[in-house]
Amino acid sequence: MRTTFGRWWFQAVAVLLLTFSSSGLTAQASDPARITGEIRDESGAPLSGVQVVIVNQQNGFQSGGLTQSNGRYLVVGLRPGGPYRIEARMIGYGLQAMDDVVLEAGGTFQADFTLGTEAIAMDALEVFATRAIERKTPVAYTDVPKVQIQNQLGSRDLPMVLNVTPSVYATQSGGGAGDARINVRGFNQRNTAVMINGVPVNDMENGWVYWSNWDGVGDAATSIQLQRGLSAVNLATPSIGGTLNVITDPTATASGLSYKQEWGLGQVNSSGDWYLFDGDGKPIRNLMKETLVFSSGPIAEKLAFTGSLVRKTGGGMYEGIGGQATWTDAWAYYFAGAYQISPKNRLEAYAVGAPQRHGQNAYKLNIGTLSHSFARSLDDYDQAALKTTANPTGRFAEAGRTWSPNVNRVSSSYQGKQYAGTGPGAGTFSRYDEDYINERENYFHKPQVNLNWYSYFGNGMTLSTVAYYSGGDGGGSGTYGSSSAAARDFTYYQAVIDWDGTIAKNLTKTNGRGYVLRNSVNNQATVGAISKLRKDFAGGLTAEVGLDWRTAEVEHYREVRDLLGLSYLDGCYYGCASDFWTDAEKKRYQKDRIDYNNTNTIDWLGAYVQAEKSTLESSYYGMFGLAGNSYTFTDHFADDPGKDGLQKLSLESGWITGFQVKGGASRNVTDEISLFANAGFVSKVPIFDAIIDDGEGVKNPDPKNEKFLSFEGGMGYRSQDRAISFDLSAYYTNWQDRTWSIFVPNLAGPGEDGLVNLLGLNQRHMGIEASGAYQPNALLRFDAAASFGSWTYLDNVTGQYKAENQSTPTQTATLYIRDLKVGDAPQSQLAYAVSVFPLEGLYARLQGRTYWNHYSEFDPISRSKAEDEGVMSWKAPGYSVFDLHTSYRIGDLVPVWKGGDVRFFANVYNLFDKIYIADAVDNSSYNGFDKDHDADDAEVYLGLPRTLNLGFEVKF
Repeated sequence: MRTTFGRWWFQAVAVLLLTFSSSGLTAQASDPARITGEIRDESGAPLSGVQVVIVNQQNGFQSGGLTQSNGRYLVVGLRPGGPYRIEARMIGYGLQAMDDVVLEAGGTFQADFTLGTEAIAMDALEVFATRAIERKTPVAYTDVPKVQIQNQLGSRDLPMVLNVTPSVYATQSGGGAGDARINVRGFNQRNTAVMINGVPVNDMENGWVYWSNWDGVGDAATSIQLQRGLSAVNLATPSIGGTLNVITDPTATASGLSYKQEWGLGQVNSSGDWYLFDGDGKPIRNLMKETLVFSSGPIAEKLAFTGSLVRKTGGGMYEGIGGQATWTDAWAYYFAGAYQISPKNRLEAYAVGAPQRHGQNAYKLNIGTLSHSFARSLDDYDQAALKTTANPTGRFAEAGRTWSPNVNRVSSSYQGKQYAGTGPGAGTFSRYDEDYINERENYFHKPQVNLNWYSYFGNGMTLSTVAYYSGGDGGGSGTYGSSSAAARDFTYYQAVIDWDGTIAKNLTKTNGRGYVLRNSVNNQATVGAISKLRKDFAGGLTAEVGLDWRTAEVEHYREVRDLLGLSYLDGCYYGCASDFWTDAEKKRYQKDRIDYNNTNTIDWLGAYVQAEKSTLESSYYGMFGLAGNSYTFTDHFADDPGKDGLQKLSLESGWITGFQVKGGASRNVTDEISLFANAGFVSKVPIFDAIIDDGEGVKNPDPKNEKFLSFEGGMGYRSQDRAISFDLSAYYTNWQDRTWSIFVPNLAGPGEDGLVNLLGLNQRHMGIEASGAYQPNALLRFDAAASFGSWTYLDNVTGQYKAENQSTPTQTATLYIRDLKVGDAPQSQLAYAVSVFPLEGLYARLQGRTYWNHYSEFDPISRSKAEDEGVMSWKAPGYSVFDLHTSYRIGDLVPVWKGGDVRFFANVYNLFDKIYIADAVDNSSYNGFDKDHDADDAEVYLGLPRTLNLGFEVKF
């Protein structure tokens, strides 16, 4: 018997919210408050163009403005109460702020500031990270403050809080903790720069970002800024879709301690039951998360530190046969320390990491496997594909929307241990649950440590240098061996592994040719440094030069995780993996390396120069960056045929250079209206995988850079009373010579394989974006965002090559992709929200998102058949999904907690339990029915069912 948490909880929450709302909305609305003040420098001279940011510390909503020529500012239309944080910031000056400001109805609060120029600013990290500034930086961007992250993210992966941003699409993919992905303007994470405290964290080999590595960053983040498009970030790293910059909490200016407890629940059936534990007391579809944050405050006016520790465990939302697929067992930590060496020199240290293990739902499935009723609702789904009593010949039996094929039961009598040589919990260990086996598990720990040095030399010259290290140990599990060696269960058509049957078959094997569990290991070490020298001249002119150096060494290999009853594994099953093994070494045991064993190195050196001219009325900037990449590859299993004797195969790319040039301008037409435009060109060095094929051990002899040409323009409007804000932007990005290289056996002669470039794979991304907010009074606020894109492949591509040098006819390869839509994200989307503040300390936000024009992902290289020309990839049905966020904050609850507070919160994701397709792949080779690019041929991830995140936070 499962323990349930029935439908009554949802009714109780709804009644409670309605009670709060009705009591507040029937109360008399208070008169709005306002904040005014004057900002001067240390000499007493007024400062114009200072950005004043006012953040409601309860719900994260922002207001603000700029100081005028007399140094004065005025912000009106603010909701009485609070508390508020008032910040005054200007590049080249130290940040000044007031916390916990409470406003009286109809009153005026005076907040004056004096900004210093010599002391290294507490916000030096934000300056280093090149944060965009309202009415100044000529890019389209969105800020997400700390309170909004805390109120809306819950225990989800960090990108999910950005889903209400124009042109952003984030999904939780298979639903495993940390398996999310983000797409910006139609570009995936490989072409979107992700930075933490100004340091890039994209994988140096393939550009991807694995969010499980950064699980604790959401708890430590003080703000997130997404600059869409080329962005104003001045690293040599080119960002095409956008730049996502996470700024973590600096050392706090006061001591404190906080504890947060979260619970997560997922609905599992139509009756509204929420299962907590199964009959054996094991967690199912639930989550527990505890967060502890501590701050020392200033120590001897020189030293301070802040840190956090997070523990997260749970059963996950997806369930296989007899067990949980997406369980999680994770820790996360964060540390920030600062030492003020002198008024002109400051050191800061940051460390963040998330050692974790989690089960994965790794395979998209046919729609019919997940939901027959949903499949029937689609006009282009062939009903003959559904396996029912009336149609026993159909391929797809219904397994359920939260079913995963990556888990199956196993007899508890099987006591075989599992092994992982690196990563969290390295060594030999018992499987996660004795009753079942997870085929796919991810385990990894990728710490990042930064040491920042800020120095002010006087006369407007500053030097900011960050040295950093990012390790990484771990991998992911899977299977190895011929499928004929495994026992299979085809109950749902998807070939689920019968573990007991497979173990029984392995026990009969005497030749080592069985089916085992393996780990695919990725161990890496990255070190780097970024240094920026900045000079502020009179009249608002700033010049800057910078260097960006990094190097990484990455090990890739497979190892035997679990022999599953086999006495040993034949390492020459598919042909000997290693040319160096003795006969004895060809028998591979648990812990031994199999299949492949490579070491890759990636070196990067970049430099840039930038100039900026800024006044109260306008701002201009221009930037030029140059970057060089060098790649090497060593295969520890393969003999180099070009060398005498047995020597490891090694390849080197040499240095390949690229560059970027970009610039922009903004103009403040009035106190309410500003305009901006920017443009840029990027010649981007292809990623490692396009230069060296480490699977085949061959090098691309003549790699070609990818080219990006981008234009963007827009406007912003802020009413004088800040009740209305509106932003509009339009963009055009042309991606030319997207890397397309194919492996050709015997390219240069018998036994001499190679890679060939086929150029002309071009695509265009363009669209318009808008976002706005309206707060008519202190009780109510409306937010909305919209984006409409047109992302298209431009031409068919034809290339020629010879399979053997001068000995065979020329071969022709053609991709039939002209006018096909780029897939993997909806090209049209709306986001909308209404927020109410019925009582002091209480807020509720109903938030909706609508998506359409979502074309399935497909590999353009797969479109090599003429009959597919002009046939779009399958378009997933549009959908709308709603979330509900609530928070109630109680300050000064009892005298002993004076100055602290307690906050209760609840988030309901997918409030109305909508069934929708979040991710889709066209014409699946594994799960397609008749391969004609329609619904029955797609494989998908459905969006998660209704889930609840609730908890409380106590601050001292």
